[in-house]
Amino acid sequence: MDYFAIQVWTGKEDEFAEKISANPRVRSKPMVPKRTIPVRRRGKTHHEERPLFPGYVFLSTDEEELDASQRWLLRSTRYFVRALPSTAKPLPVKEKDRRLLAHFMSFGKVADISKVRFDADDRIVVVEGPLKGLEGMIVKVDARKRRAKIRLDMCENSFLVDMGFEILDRPAKGPASDDGQTSRES
Repeated sequence: MDYFAIQVWTGKEDEFAEKISANPRVRSKPMVPKRTIPVRRRGKTHHEERPLFPGYVFLSTDEEELDASQRWLLRSTRYFVRALPSTAKPLPVKEKDRRLLAHFMSFGKVADISKVRFDADDRIVVVEGPLKGLEGMIVKVDARKRRAKIRLDMCENSFLVDMGFEILDRPAKGPASDDGQTSRES
């Protein structure tokens, strides 16, 4: 199974995928990998689904290349920007990118909230979820918003993406360092 990366207008990924799916002449299946993140508005937190790679739709196909008719159908679909690396000669995503896509697709259509713990040194430890195995890509952790910013390298571009997490427990902070002095009794 090969994947082709198609750049579309940001925010129009789902509409582009629906238009492609509705066209019976398109032989590829469009996919928009999504993530769930916690969003706080007016004091209440709820979960929102957002594209994992904003501005990109991936075409899943058994073909090794997109022929001229398939490229024309894509180009004539509204919100199309370009195929990667070029619209004239699109190539399947590389093996490293395919593994990253497979990692997120293994969680279903939407990469849900990861479950994490913090160790004694206040470092994040992923127990389960989409962040599992991507700990080395975490750039920043915002425990208050319950988001981890990760750097994903896809199609020779680098993305910073927020992923949601749920804190299972936090280790209790011990008392302030004991400097060996005992209290004086009078």
